[in-house]
Amino acid sequence: MTPAALAARGWGWRHAGRPDWALRGVDLEVAAGERVLLLGASGAGKSTLLRAFAAVLGDDEGEDDGRLLVDGRDAHDARGRVGLVMQAPDSNIVLERVGDDVAFGCENLRVPPAEIGGRVREALDAVGLRVALDRSTSALSGGQQQRLAIAGVLAMRPGAVLLDEPTANLDPAGVEEVRDAVLAATAGATLLVVEHRVAVWRDSVDRVVVLQPGGGVLADGDPDEVLRARGDELRAAGVWVPGSVPRAPRTPLTDGEALLVADGLAVGRSGAAVQTDLRATVRSGGALAVLGPNGAGKTTFAHTLAGLLPPVAGAVRAEAVLAGGLRPAPIRWRSRELLTRIGCVFQQPEHQFLAPDVRRELAIGPRALRLPDAEVARRVDELLDRLGLAALAEANPFTLSGGEQRRLSVATALAAAPRVLVVDEPTFGQDARTWGALVDLFRGLLDAGTGLVAVTHDEDFTRAIGADRLEIGAVA
Repeated sequence: MTPAALAARGWGWRHAGRPDWALRGVDLEVAAGERVLLLGASGAGKSTLLRAFAAVLGDDEGEDDGRLLVDGRDAHDARGRVGLVMQAPDSNIVLERVGDDVAFGCENLRVPPAEIGGRVREALDAVGLRVALDRSTSALSGGQQQRLAIAGVLAMRPGAVLLDEPTANLDPAGVEEVRDAVLAATAGATLLVVEHRVAVWRDSVDRVVVLQPGGGVLADGDPDEVLRARGDELRAAGVWVPGSVPRAPRTPLTDGEALLVADGLAVGRSGAAVQTDLRATVRSGGALAVLGPNGAGKTTFAHTLAGLLPPVAGAVRAEAVLAGGLRPAPIRWRSRELLTRIGCVFQQPEHQFLAPDVRRELAIGPRALRLPDAEVARRVDELLDRLGLAALAEANPFTLSGGEQRRLSVATALAAAPRVLVVDEPTFGQDARTWGALVDLFRGLLDAGTGLVAVTHDEDFTRAIGADRLEIGAVA
């Protein structure tokens, strides 16, 4: 397929129910075959712009201004020319089996059936997703789902490929593997990539474009020139400028009081173990980073530790200081008993949203604890301010950017003030500024005696919170 040209002419978007525009007056020309890295602060409208070019923003989701063009035509009239991988991996999944899901786009584009099988296998090989074609898509880890989503778009061979945080949930080796696969598979096509970690793509793109929250284009040009000449301005806007120094490392704490212990633990789902003989101790004021490749069972371990999944073998034991008179196995606790003891932040933030606006979402936990209204309001207001969500207090959680949703999901767990916090990929989708705010928040929790468990691929974060490391190996 020939490469597609993209253009924005004074384009803007305002989400339904919000007074301010997410984007306004965006003027952008992307030539056919050009590779562009799209940057900007969390909430600057990067994902919104990609979705609009792919014509998947519904009229009921908000209002637009200006024009978006694909090959000179309105974007809505050019479906099939643009392939989009959205930020949340499971938002891209349509069918139950891996092979069927990758084939779905090809089938809709009426690719000859005899050709589809080869495209499916080629795309899966390119992104390194080495699982059976009949593997359940719901059984994949978040990182594997990310690879699946990219494979589905690559198999379509569109004229323009739009990728929203394509490496956010991948292990370090997977970041380079998937980036190189995308570059090879999209040779000749137009590529528009949203990422916060600039260094991953800087040497592989022709241009860098930086969006300004609520406005248009802040910077546009050669990657090295933009990042060098306007580095200070971009840092102030939250852009991860290569060479920026993250938070200084925190010294790991080794003598805190034991709160939660995993002893000879085997974890899995439906009684089938994916990892065995895991041992770890979560201490008051201590952090534990759970590391390992995609699909190794890190999330399963975290959910078992948090009392959401039963151990396959071995035990998770809450010490008396955490259990507070309850039985020592968290899996036996009721949800209200878990609230103040072990909070859990899921890998996909939207999986834990229940309320129609951010403020009421944050109030759910405190109200379940039957706290006085004044205390509920105090906790909610404090979290809104600390995590940069005050301006979004009345917004629907599902209209937030991926980075904003992540901060909200962390805040919902913190609202109940648990003694142990289990977080899955806590820093994905964050710009440099909000990343630093999250690090400061977690450091404050640790200093106050909270025990923290973080499933993460973010080595900077692991060092910044002074975490002990639990390495989980690949599943054979």
